[in-house]
Amino acid sequence: MGIDTSNGHPAMDYPEHERTYKGFIKGSIICTIGVIAILVGMAIFLL
Repeated sequence: MGIDTSNGHPAMDYPEHERTYKGFIKGSIICTIGVIAILVGMAIFLL
């Protein structure tokens, strides 16, 4: 997935924006999996 930079501002660092976005998505997925694991553990051990 790429960004169409043809109409973008030349001072913008689009590759850095994409890298930051991909890192955010990866971190969100990891945190979501962690929360699910905690909830599953709570359901197993607390019920």
